[in-house]
Formats: sequence, C-alpha cells, structure tokens
Amino acid sequence: MYYPDEVVEEIRMKSDIVEVLSGYVKLQKKGSNYFGLCPFHNEKSPSFSVSGVKQMYYCFGCGAGGNVFTFIMEYENYSFQEAVKFLAKRAGVGLPDMEYSEEARKKEGRRAKLLEVNKEAAKYFYYQLRGPAGQAGCQYLKKRQLTEETIHRFGLGFSNQASDDLTRYLRKKGYGDKLIQEAGLASFDEKHGMYDKFWNRVMFPIQDGNHRVIGFGGRVMGDAKPKYLNSPETMVFDKGRNLYGLNFARAARTNYMILCEGYMDVIAMHQAGFSQAVASLGTAFTPGQAALIRRYAQEVVLAYDSDGAGVNAALRAIGILKEAGLTGKVLSLEPYKDPDEFIKNQGQEAFKERIRQAENSFFFELRILAGDYDLSDPESKTKFHREIARKLCSFTEEVERENYIEAAAQKYHIGFENLRKLVYAYAARTGGVQPAVRPKPGIASQKDPGEKKKKPQKLLLTWLVEEPALYGKIKKYISTEDFTEDLYKKIAEKLFRDLEEGALNPAGIISLFTEEAQQREAAGVFNTRLMQLGSRQEQEKAFHDIVVAVKRNSLEYASSRLGGDVSALNQVIEGKKALEELSKTHISLD
Repeated sequence: MYYPDEVVEEIRMKSDIVEVLSGYVKLQKKGSNYFGLCPFHNEKSPSFSVSGVKQMYYCFGCGAGGNVFTFIMEYENYSFQEAVKFLAKRAGVGLPDMEYSEEARKKEGRRAKLLEVNKEAAKYFYYQLRGPAGQAGCQYLKKRQLTEETIHRFGLGFSNQASDDLTRYLRKKGYGDKLIQEAGLASFDEKHGMYDKFWNRVMFPIQDGNHRVIGFGGRVMGDAKPKYLNSPETMVFDKGRNLYGLNFARAARTNYMILCEGYMDVIAMHQAGFSQAVASLGTAFTPGQAALIRRYAQEVVLAYDSDGAGVNAALRAIGILKEAGLTGKVLSLEPYKDPDEFIKNQGQEAFKERIRQAENSFFFELRILAGDYDLSDPESKTKFHREIARKLCSFTEEVERENYIEAAAQKYHIGFENLRKLVYAYAARTGGVQPAVRPKPGIASQKDPGEKKKKPQKLLLTWLVEEPALYGKIKKYISTEDFTEDLYKKIAEKLFRDLEEGALNPAGIISLFTEEAQQREAAGVFNTRLMQLGSRQEQEKAFHDIVVAVKRNSLEYASSRLGGDVSALNQVIEGKKALEELSKTHISLD
C-alpha cells in the first residue's frame, strides 16, 4: 500500500525539517546546520544534526537518521503511511485514496479488522461493567478507590460469567469466528466449541500510543487462576513493544517516566496526578519497551514492588535501561508493597518526595549486592570491594567512571586511590581497558566478508553525494547493476537519474523506503563522514580503490550466478574488460 510518489514528495517539500523537528528537539544553529540533543539516545553533548539544505537529520552518536518522515515514524512510533497522513494534515495537503498491492491490501485489511473487533469488544466490556452482571467488578474498583472519571478515562470494563457471552455478541455484530479467535478474544476446541478468552474478570483495555485498542488484560473476580490474564500476541499486539498507559504518558511532557509492574499501579498513579506512569504487559521489561520510553523521556524511575520479586525485576530492568542509554533510579516504597498502597496511605505529596529521593540505580545495585557479604569480616568486605570495582568497569566514559569511583569510595569508606587501583587492576586483568584503534586510510578489512563488499558500495554513493561532479568521470565504468546490495542499488538508481538531470535530492531518495530501518540505513549513506586524507593524491587513490572494489565485487557476484546463460557470460566478459581498463585509469578529483 502506498501513496503516489509525487504526493509524498509534495508533503515532504511542504514539511520543512528544521521547522517540524524544532517542535520536538531544541535546535541551535551552528554553521549551515542545526544541532541539539538526540531524542533517541541519552547524551550530554549535542550530536543530533539537522540539515535544512539536505532536508535530513542524522545523529553522529547513535546513527539515527533520515528525512522528516523517518523522524515522525521513529519518534511517534508510526508506520510510513501514518507519518505521511500526520504530515499531510500539518501541511494542509489533501491525500488521495491509498494504492494497494493485493498482498498489502489483505494485510492492512486484516489489521483494520482486528483493531475494529478489539474496539467493539472494549465497548461491550465497558457497558457490561455498568449493567447488572458487572456489580462484582464495580465493587472491586470502588474498593480500590477509583473514581468514575478514572474508570471512564481508562475504559475499564467487565467480562460476564457466561463463557461465550462476548462471542455471541460479536457474532451478532457480523464478526466471523476466525477473526474473533485471531484477535485473541476466544478459543476453540472440539469439546467446548467456541468460548471466550475472558470471563468473570475486570477488563483493562490495552491501547497503543495512538489510543487504539490492541489487546486486553483481565483481573479475575475470586480466587481462580491465573489472577491476571492477558491477550495473546496478534498482528496488532506485540507485548514487548508496547506499554500500558503510554497513550497518556507520552503526552505528560515530563523529563522522566515512572515504570510500574501492573495495571492498577499505573491507574492509581494517574488518578493521583502522576500521568507519566507506565507498566509492562504481563511480561518482564524488554529492550523494545526501553527503546519506546527513550522516545519520550531520558530518565526512568522504577516503582516496582518492594518484595524480593520486585527487587529482582528492578535489577534486571536497570541493565536494560543502561543498554538503551536511559538513566535509571529506584523508588523506595517501604514500608508499603506497591505504589497504589503507598499513595492510599501517604498521599500525593509524600510520593513526590519519594521520587525526589529516588536512589541512583548503580548504588541500588551495590546496596542489594552488599546484602550478600558480611561487611564486619575483613575477607568478605574485601570481596565486596572487588565486586564494586568490577561493576565500576562497566562505565566506559572516563569522566563518568572517575565520578562514580569517588562517590562509591566515599559511600563505602574506601580510599579513593585504593578503589581506583582496584578498578584499573581489574580492568587490565580482564581486558576491560582496550587500546584505541586508529582507522587506516583506504578500505579497511572487515571480519564480516559481507560487510567487506557492502562498505565500498556505501562509500561510493557517499562520495558521489558529496562531490556530484565525480559521477561524470565514473559512469563509463559503473552502472546501477554494479550495486549488489538491494538497498544501495535502489539508492543508486534514483541518485544516478538525479545526477543525470543535475537535481540532487537526498531527502527524496529516502522517501523511496517505507521501513524505518531502511530509511535509517539510507540516511547513513548521505551522512557518512569521509576520511580526511592528507594530499589530493591520497584522496584520488582512495576514491579509485573504492570504484575498483565496487566493480570487482560486481564481477564476482555476476560470475557466481553464471549457469548456462550466454548473455550473462557476455556481461561477465564485458565486466572484465571494464575492470582491466578501470584498474589502469587515473580518476582525477579536480
């Protein structure tokens, strides 16, 4: 499914990237570009560059990059088509009906149907809660001290005790059994036939960032097991890449989010005014969820239960947050078990104070670790200090590591120099300190043979973007067929056409791709920093080596696929002649 290229290009041209991104990132002009702190990873010095000339952005820290569509896709968690709609509305461009391939039409139609049946189920549960059958659910929610406004805001509902109640309702609405099962709302077996997934439960509709119902969680009334039941994963519901409450939390505009364990914790916190609270969806916290949070905040306060399971979950989450470039802090809820219980007993202001006092995640880890050692015993205490040194080695930035060494030495009464020596001794012994590797001029050898063939193709495209006049000097030897990587070949086809017409348009080339990962990789072509070699002669040699490498790889690729095709054989013979001529040819950069 797609919109016509000319419509997409019109929207892009009417959506100035500097103006659009200024609504998300504070940008400051430096030279011809604008710079700010990257919204996709945690950084202290701006490495996020926005070019008004190229109509592109690129982060030299994490590699995020693309045009205005890519940014909206990544920041708002939109598909390409959703990003086009969003920017079209902003720019005042009317959209024609989308054009679909048969396969895409079926897939998009199925997604739309799943969202539709989920919405209908949510409406049904919502009204059941307010009917005679929902009294048990109402009493439970009142006992949890939720207001009618909160119940309405989160769309809470109830599934009746009848085991096929929802199924019969959805059938009457015209939905087929296959769709109801695919949405995870019902199951089927030979003995019972079709029966509801959820019954006799308070229902929590799970919404994505755009307020669309994608699944459900259900809390059973009584002592039946499991206590909480969640929808299975479907085409629209990926547990590892969604968070409960994110549809509201993303608009909280705070510099941090509060990560909880359960639905009721999130709801209670929102009711108390903490609308930045979210929770994972019946599973352990995942890297995908951390990446999702990173789009809206740089810091996460962990508000997990204060029991052993909650502590273990917090320790695991801290590692995932670090990997995602997020700062983590841990909230102390003692003497209460969870955020809901704390707020009910101590109130909003006391909870705010606990947030202000939230413990640095590194020192939380050390405090839990200390419980495994007898600090009154010298030998055990020494082992603990060695463990501190080991953990300090995880800080790769020297300034940050030194700051933590100083803070840990003070907290645990270890001499700064003593702890510092322990850290560097451990790092040296385990290979934690690696010598800096200086890049060599030319095409560096790669461990991955596939990467060795990809890199020259990428560098050649980058060089042609930086110095378009070079295209005329190599087009006799290089064609789009010489690019064996599909993505680079597609870029080359559009780039070469643009260069022939004298109209270079990098941002328009990125719009050829609808997948976020492809747009990011394409953006890397236009933002790779070419190695600054000393003399013009060295630069010419490096460029010549790259062109030869692309041609040689193309020849090897064609030769490996010869078979008995005579025309292919002729192509290889011509390619060999071109390579021989190219190898002897001097290409001037002037």
